[in-house]
Amino acid sequence: MDQDKQDQDKRDQDGSGQNGQAVAYVSPPAPEVRPVSFGDITDALKLGFADFRRAPLYGLFFGGCYTLGGLFIMACLSFYDMPWMILPVAIGFPLIGPFIAVGLYEISRRLAAGTPLYWREIVLVVIEQRDRQLGAMAFVVLFVFWIWIYQVRLLLALFYGLRPIGSLEEFALSLLNTSEGIGFLAVGTIVGALLAAILFCATVISIPLLLDRDIDFVTALITSFKSVFKSPVVMLSWGVIVTVSAIIAMLPAFLGLLVVLPVLGHATWHLYQRTIVAVR
Repeated sequence: MDQDKQDQDKRDQDGSGQNGQAVAYVSPPAPEVRPVSFGDITDALKLGFADFRRAPLYGLFFGGCYTLGGLFIMACLSFYDMPWMILPVAIGFPLIGPFIAVGLYEISRRLAAGTPLYWREIVLVVIEQRDRQLGAMAFVVLFVFWIWIYQVRLLLALFYGLRPIGSLEEFALSLLNTSEGIGFLAVGTIVGALLAAILFCATVISIPLLLDRDIDFVTALITSFKSVFKSPVVMLSWGVIVTVSAIIAMLPAFLGLLVVLPVLGHATWHLYQRTIVAVR
């Protein structure tokens, strides 16, 4: 009897049931979403700022990483004599903000739970995400960002042809003073807005959800889109607030992101909490 019990325990550990049949994996159910209001956005921003004030060094650290990353990209473009790419990259740079903000989501989660903050634990949580479903989500974000970059290059070729583009100042002036520049700006804005809207719908809830719960990234993507469809005006308004705030914060050499990014990151976590129905 003891040997039979040991054999049965071994089969159970190996994922086998009776008669040696494998036990099928059952994925967790998709989270339920609830509609949100503009009042939820206001409250999320207040709570986000409160979290930043409670843990300013952590917020400045993650905001600083994002700032240094932006400055490094700008320096590389200048070094390789591609000043015409600085403006498109600067505008598209906020697209990867949600993934960078994972550490901020973890800080807000710990603050809400009353869990002490330790540098080592928070950094480890961020690093460990590469082995979870959030790692797959990162490829989605970067894929859309690269589409953004290549569509800029394609539009430049279509509207400017082989004409050499000089400094950033010359390129910026041509956008408003030439027919090619106006066409490039108009089409680029439409395409860019479409890509930004798709990425926002895919990430606004999915990234904090993947950090918070053990589900697959496809379910998280679907849940994120559902949350936007549930409250389209409110959620898309939140996307506009985040994008415009990030772009304005980048104007003074990316330095505004030191504060703006942490506040928006914490606020996104609180908006996620109000969007997803808690597990009972």
